[in-house]
This record gives sequence, C-alpha cells and structure tokens, in this order.
Amino acid sequence: MLKQSQQQKLLQKLSPQQIQLMKLLQVPTAVLEERIKEELEENPALEYGEDGQEEEFKETTEDFEAKEGEEDFEPDGSENEYDNIDISEYVSEGDDDIADYRLRDDNYPDPDESRTIPVRVETTFHDHLLDQLGMLSLDERRTRIAEQIIGSIDDDGYLRREVSAIVDDLSFSQNVQTEEDEIRDLIKLIQQFDPPGVCCVDLKECLVLQLKRKNPEDPGVLNATQILDNYFDEFTKKHYEKIQRSLNLTDDDLKEAIGQIIRLNPKPGGNYSVMNKAESYVIPDFFILNNVGKLELSLNSKNAPDLRISEGYRDMLKEYDRGDKKDKRQKEAVLFIKQKIDAAKWFIDAIKQRQHTLLSTMEAIMNYQYDFFLTGDETTMRPMILKDIADITQLDISTVSRVANSKYVQTEFGTFKLKFFFSESLSTDSGEEVSTREVKKILSDMIEGENKRKPLSDENLTKMLQDKGYNIARRTVAKYREQLNIPVARLRKEL
Repeated sequence: MLKQSQQQKLLQKLSPQQIQLMKLLQVPTAVLEERIKEELEENPALEYGEDGQEEEFKETTEDFEAKEGEEDFEPDGSENEYDNIDISEYVSEGDDDIADYRLRDDNYPDPDESRTIPVRVETTFHDHLLDQLGMLSLDERRTRIAEQIIGSIDDDGYLRREVSAIVDDLSFSQNVQTEEDEIRDLIKLIQQFDPPGVCCVDLKECLVLQLKRKNPEDPGVLNATQILDNYFDEFTKKHYEKIQRSLNLTDDDLKEAIGQIIRLNPKPGGNYSVMNKAESYVIPDFFILNNVGKLELSLNSKNAPDLRISEGYRDMLKEYDRGDKKDKRQKEAVLFIKQKIDAAKWFIDAIKQRQHTLLSTMEAIMNYQYDFFLTGDETTMRPMILKDIADITQLDISTVSRVANSKYVQTEFGTFKLKFFFSESLSTDSGEEVSTREVKKILSDMIEGENKRKPLSDENLTKMLQDKGYNIARRTVAKYREQLNIPVARLRKEL
C-alpha cells in the first residue's frame, strides 16, 4: 500500500566547480596543455591572453570558495528567465583599469616564457622490421604472411603467439591459406633480421641466435653456446660449480663464457619500444634550486597558462545592454553567452586554485625534507606521511594524495616523483624515529659494497643493520630488498 511520509536526511554534494578542480589537480603538467585545449575548443568564450594581459573577469579565491556551496540551476527557458537577465557585472567590471600588458617593457621578455620543445621523429620497432622485409624478393602472398608474423611480434622482440594461431589469423582476417611449416620457414627468415635475436619464442632461443652471429671459432662463444644449449636452467640459477664440472672448464674459461652471455641483449626490441613510449619523457611540475644554501621553489610555467574571457563575447553583451532588450532571440543568445562566460570563469578559477594547491603542497614537502633537497643524501630524509603534509597545508589527505601521485620535482640531484618523499618510520635503539627510505639506502649501499663472490644473505644484512642500531627483522629486510628490485644472495653471485 502506498503512503506519504516525511524523512530528514543529511547529504553532502560536490559542486561542479569542486569536481572540476579535483580533476584538474590530478592532471600532470604533460597532460594539462591538452586539457586546456579541450576546454578552449568546447567553450568559445575562453581564450589565451595576449601580451601578458590578465583576465579582466577574474574573481578572488575567496569568491571561488564561497560559490562552491551554491547550487547551480540551468535556465528553464521561461519568459521570466529571459526578462530577468542581469549583465551589469559582465560589462562594467574593469572598464577603467589599465591593462597589465601596457605596463610591460618589451625589451625584457618574461623569464617564464614558454619555449618550443622539439619533437623527435623516430622509426618504430615494427617499421624497422618491415623495412628489412621490403628488401627481400618475396611474392605478394608470402609478403602478407611475413607482415602478419611481424605484426604478431611483441614490443620486446619476441614472437609469443602460437604458429597455429597465426595460421588461423591469416585464414580469417587475410583470407590467406597457409601451413605451419611455411610459417616456420618465414619465421627463420625474419630471425635473420636486425636486431639479432628477434622473432624468438623464448629467452634461450634469443640468446643462442645472438651467439650464432658471433665468431663461431671463439672458445668463449663455443662454451657459452654449450652452456645455453645444455645447462640453461643451471645458468639462470647461477649454479656455476655444476656447469664448470660438467663441461670441465677452468675458472677463466667459465668467466669468459659467462661474460659472452651477459653482454647479449635479452630484449632485442626493448631499445625501440622505450624510445617510443610517451612515459619515458618526464616533464617536471616543480623546480627547486639551491641559491647559496637557500632553497627556491618555482612552478613549471606550463602550469600557469594565461587565460581570459573573449573580448568578442564581452562586446556582444555590451551591444545587448545598449539595445531595447525586447527581442527574444537576443535574450536567448545572451543567456548562452552568460553560461559560456560563467563556465570560462570557473575554469580559470580552477586553474588558479590548482596553482595555489600545487605550490602550497610542494612548499610543505620541501620544508619538511629540507636537508635532502640541500644535500641529496637519502639518509637525511625524515619519515613523512600524507597526513603530515595535510596538517601543514590544511588540505584534505585525498587532495595531497592527488598531488603526490602524479607530479614530479626537478632538483640538482635528479627528477623525483613526489611520492618518493613519503615513507613510514622505523625506530632505532635510542628510540629515534627514522625514515624507511634511509634504511633502504643503507641496505642498498651494503649490497653494492658486498663481495660478489660471497654475497650477503638476508640474515647477514639484518645483523649488520641491527649492529648499526636499527630495530629490524629479517622478513622486513627481505621486503625492503624486494622493493629495491634486488635479487636474493644466490642470484647476486658473480665469478
């Protein structure tokens, strides 16, 4: 049975401006320019400023925050909506102000002026293989089959797709009937391409093919080929004593054979794939300079674009303000213009708020890890979690997380992701709290300085850290070693 009832609920909703700000905040500098271009295409009332002219319709941060709680209503198109159009704030604000660009000296350019970044034009790994295929005298049918094989090769240079699957692909997609033997013959042909080791099914075949390109009469190459052919598992597990006994090799012979193998390329296509990945290019969001012992923080100029409201849209509002204001079509156009101008103002405010949040967050991180930015020594880093920076900046932890997860800072000691500076704490014998980053750095230095003939086990590393005063368990040492991508002692052994 249906009945009416009253309920009281407490709801919290994000305004469109807040959602827009959160989305912009997590966008890195490399993507921000594309995001601004999208907004410029969608909103004709927004445009880039010229000659440094600032936005004449700008609102203060306080106004922006005050509007966050307001609820937005779309015009319903009624007569009252058209009759109550107020455009005074759009046509009177800033009319008598002197434009900022009139106060500039053109003889001294803006130090943050953006410069053109050259774009690298490169040949992809698959294009490189197709170019070599074009040098062979193959008929059209075999060329199409070879192109299908090359297209099935992974970015690292391996052919991990089954031969039977390639036969099916050619039959269904290319309408080419072939046999597995013909596919294997063309695979052997492609394996002769550059780089050596391409189009192999596994690491063992890849390394053996590379050795075959070398001098077959070299004893080191012969021994290395025997090791890979007959003792590949023992080699990967570094059971060198067993290999040496089985092949009756001297220490020097074994060392030369191992040297031949480790100089091979386990990923023939790796060099090409890395060059063509956009992620390999890091654009820093912040710059920290050491000016005679004083750190100076600056924001990448690409994070501070010069945006403004279109003068043409403002002129249209002025023309409407001078008219009789009775034409319904004109009123509809003015409502559209107002909506676009409001959207542009919100976007500009969100960009400014983004700049303010980025700078305040980075400044708090810089002051918290001041010693590291001065010296570059990881052992000077303090334990720091998201809550520490949130308390300093009076921002929400989720906001700090958005900044830390996608932004980079360039220092004198390299470019780091902001997440790098966050770490948990670990206690010492004296009760002092130290950063786990410091412990990982000491652990890494210990392993780097160990005797590679007798690498340090996790138990030995634990004892050495405990001797230095760090309260740490063996399983924690193993966890830190894995986080540093350092293998176990047996796999670190060298001849």
